[in-house]
Amino acid sequence: MARRASFQPQTDPKAPPRGCDAPGCAAAGEFRAPKDRSLREYLWFCLEHVRQYNSGWDFYRGMGPGDIETSIRSDTGWQRPTWPLGRLGGMRLDAERMVDPLGILRETALHEKRRTPPRSEAPAELRAALGLLELEWPLDPATLKARYKELAKRYHPDTNGGDRSTEDRLKDINRAYSLLRQRVGRAVSAAQPAHAG
Repeated sequence: MARRASFQPQTDPKAPPRGCDAPGCAAAGEFRAPKDRSLREYLWFCLEHVRQYNSGWDFYRGMGPGDIETSIRSDTGWQRPTWPLGRLGGMRLDAERMVDPLGILRETALHEKRRTPPRSEAPAELRAALGLLELEWPLDPATLKARYKELAKRYHPDTNGGDRSTEDRLKDINRAYSLLRQRVGRAVSAAQPAHAG
């Protein structure tokens, strides 16, 4: 396993041209190459000789398998110490605060609580709608429909002698009913077994 040396062109264009470090080469040394594994000292080569140097460069030459493994592991963390997530600072992963739009973590223990919410508590996004229609959770479609009909009749302008002041209330009721109907309909269809047709 050979690790490529980092060859970069000379950065200062005003500096006097330096010669190629290859023996007997009179060309300018425009490309630097590390002298050894420390990567602190460099040789300068022309393009032809830096390519030759690169083809023979092996960062791991002379290292044993254990040393190579240690070096590779150190490189994966940019030569900085690493530790498991959540160990320092007392931080704990909270499934309620994690955003997982693709559902990648859906089948993990981290989301077990999210998959099975308590049945007595309404989902947060439905609480306002339930409050507006004065309904309790869990909810079945028949109860929802009956309550909607009752409130729609009560707040419809036609049943109030053409009074338009109740229109805004009726619009809110319609929005709440639509949201709850979609959610309750999904819950009912998910609970029903599929029938072969």
